[in-house]
Amino acid sequence: MDLLKLVALDAEDLAVVSAHLQDALLRVGDVLYLPGERRFVIQTRRFDWETPDTPQRRLTCLHFEHVTAVRVRGIEQGNKDALLNLLAISFVERDAPAGTATLIFAEGGAIQVDVECIEMQMKDLGPVWAAESCPSHDDQVTERL
Repeated sequence: MDLLKLVALDAEDLAVVSAHLQDALLRVGDVLYLPGERRFVIQTRRFDWETPDTPQRRLTCLHFEHVTAVRVRGIEQGNKDALLNLLAISFVERDAPAGTATLIFAEGGAIQVDVECIEMQMKDLGPVWAAESCPSHDDQVTERL
């Protein structure tokens, strides 16, 4: 599979990106908010759902532009090595086109990103490696990065 690069400019686009990022693993230290640039950035290890017979992960980055605020709930921000499992990204429009994108993690954690409008990019960076297993939502995250 070629490197995947997606752009989201509305809620439907964001739902497509969310599907590709389901079960992406990341460390708390892989999350960065740059208020001066109004950008929110995450580096993940995305599970490649297009190759379920040969489970693999890909190093993938995503970023939101036009960010006005970021809120974190249920995530210990001081533990930079804590592992997070991204389940989905949702979007609720407040004052069109502004709204809040919510990154929903296993075990109840969430990050809310307030944006003036949806402008988000996701891009595979190249490294690919065999995943230890296919993600399962019955158990806690046990796969190592």
